[in-house]
Amino acid sequence: MSLGDFPTEMGGCIRDAFLSYVIHGDLQSGRPVVLCPSAIASTHHRLDFLIGKGMALDPSHCTVIAVDALGNGLSVSPSNSQSQPRDQFPFISVRDMVNSQSQLLNLLGVDQVHAVVGASMGGMQALQWAVSEPQRVHHVVAMTPMARTTTWARLMNETSRRVLQAHPGWRDDDPQAWSAWVPLMQMINSRTPDHWDALYQEISDLLNDIDERVKTWQKQQYSVWDWLCQTHAYDAHDVGTTPGHNTTASALTSICASTLILAPPLDLYNPAESAHWAAQHIQNCKFIEIPSRWGHQSASFADAESVFFLAQHIHAFLWETSNPT
Repeated sequence: MSLGDFPTEMGGCIRDAFLSYVIHGDLQSGRPVVLCPSAIASTHHRLDFLIGKGMALDPSHCTVIAVDALGNGLSVSPSNSQSQPRDQFPFISVRDMVNSQSQLLNLLGVDQVHAVVGASMGGMQALQWAVSEPQRVHHVVAMTPMARTTTWARLMNETSRRVLQAHPGWRDDDPQAWSAWVPLMQMINSRTPDHWDALYQEISDLLNDIDERVKTWQKQQYSVWDWLCQTHAYDAHDVGTTPGHNTTASALTSICASTLILAPPLDLYNPAESAHWAAQHIQNCKFIEIPSRWGHQSASFADAESVFFLAQHIHAFLWETSNPT
């Protein structure tokens, strides 16, 4: 969907902006609309494990709009912008992502949103939606979120950028630039020590796994430039800097939407303590711990037990305690 020239909150402008999205269901049906923003370096498929017949987000009961966040390589990004490629692309924020999605919904004729559901950066966008447009969003489901990016998460992102930029071919998106990034971001910070100890006893098995993951990621041809773009937005995020608010806590207190926050006991990317803290400051919020040792990936298709657990609780929260049309 074309957005034309899209102004960013830092004073820049994305020329010829566009958003990629997919609709599950029928917008003309009058069913409740659920918006699913994508996580960092992911696509509109990120929450597929929740979408489908008989699942938490059933298109026969609601209309799901799964949208690609700015900078992910499908929506307008450094890698695909014709007029502002690579380092010419303006700095974006998580709020810019939310504002672009709001503009998309306006163009689609969607006035009210039954729920915004997201994981990781998608969960961060979900909380931002509730702060930015409190009268438009009725429910929020935020899995492994942060309301304000922690120093730890910034450290992980900065390390990941340095790992990528240490490779001499990173500017030209040499696939080999991802060789060290994959074990760092997809294995170390996305799982837990207990997970890996239970999975592998032999170092050879671990090394084979790393090699296979690297090959799989390289085949996707994801751009280093897009990772730099989205991680800088990630680092700068704080709902407390939303216009009209002075602190993170006050912004969270302003949320009117009924909110569900879910996080595992240990998350080495978005610390679970951040999810707990956010939940404590939202007036109508329920916090549920995900009983998983998969860490940050507990809110994904990777952990089959978590998939069932999340589906149960999200379905109950969205539909058993509300009155969908």
